[in-house]
Amino acid sequence: MLVKSSAVLLALASTASAFTAPKVSSQSTLVQNAFADGMVGGEGPEPMPFTTADSAVNFDPAGFAERAPEWLPWFREAELKHGRAAMLATVGFVAPEMFRVPGEMFSFESIPKVIDAHDALPESMIQIFAWISFIEACTFAALANMNNFDRRPGDYGFDPLGLYPADPEKQKEMQLKELKNGRLAMIAIGGMVTGASITGNGFPYLPEF
Repeated sequence: MLVKSSAVLLALASTASAFTAPKVSSQSTLVQNAFADGMVGGEGPEPMPFTTADSAVNFDPAGFAERAPEWLPWFREAELKHGRAAMLATVGFVAPEMFRVPGEMFSFESIPKVIDAHDALPESMIQIFAWISFIEACTFAALANMNNFDRRPGDYGFDPLGLYPADPEKQKEMQLKELKNGRLAMIAIGGMVTGASITGNGFPYLPEF
């Protein structure tokens, strides 16, 4: 159903519309010799089982920060992009349970279960895929200069509502909130889709007892 598919489109659109960070002129402005070049996300101190430190502080079990430091901006860019997509996807997956866009093919009668929209509307899927590809292509210029470190990962210079604070400490706080909510959403959307597929039920996608 188009509404579910639209959630995917909106999720990808968030790549360009999420909170942004101020421009960075050079790598020297980053915190050197710090975990992940001083980028937010390693603060913790949430408990982390099955780790030597038993904490989320500087959690990097695969050692990416040490093995591929030159790729850290790319890793964070990908993480933010997927997190932003997942945050909108979680909302977009639940919203069609309550309302639909106009059109008989998108109605509750035509597609009672949101999870069935993908197979029921192949032409809509093609359109969604085309728009996703276009939005992704719009980020190519920003990705091309990532190795020059002239911007922070995830910064597309787009903040029309002026929500990003001017205070550096508040900026870090907002960056951390976005990162953690994005990580949670990536796990959540996977669980929601899995639950809907297994149980065949709508929100909250739990089996009936």
